[in-house]
Amino acid sequence: MAEPFILGVDLDGVCAERPVDPETTSFRHLPIIDGAPESLWRLSDAGVWIRIVSNRLHVNGGHQAAVVDTVAWLDEARIPYRDLCFLGAKPQVEADLYVDDAPENIAALRKAGNEVVVFDQPYNQDQRAPRANGWSEVEEIVMERFTERQGVHGVQTQLPGVDGTLGRRLGSD
Repeated sequence: MAEPFILGVDLDGVCAERPVDPETTSFRHLPIIDGAPESLWRLSDAGVWIRIVSNRLHVNGGHQAAVVDTVAWLDEARIPYRDLCFLGAKPQVEADLYVDDAPENIAALRKAGNEVVVFDQPYNQDQRAPRANGWSEVEEIVMERFTERQGVHGVQTQLPGVDGTLGRRLGSD
């Protein structure tokens, strides 16, 4: 059996709107970036291992609230994931491909030899490709890398006649 293809996904600025003030913002109530849950479910259903990687523990004394709020937000947003990592040193996560928006993270990941899809934001326009202007473009790039690595036979396709969203409540109710 082939090793899983691991996608390291940042949260703030990629899946959730970036908080204005991370020191006072409740991570539980951030707006979802359009298309994130749906694209991540399709990638997960295809066999991509989703690893959420966030540096939300940067404020001393607020770790419990940050972790609880993050998990609650992921559940409420219906974001699929198999791993949840809270750390600033993202190159240590060992993913096959990353999606990030922060120039400092992108630089550190690339310096360590990792491929990063730049999630387009006004503050990262100087970052080189590959870049995505939304989740449909992220999904396209990830599936291209995933099929290159796994081959067409490594992709789990949805069974005909089966609704892959059955039991999933995406978006707001």
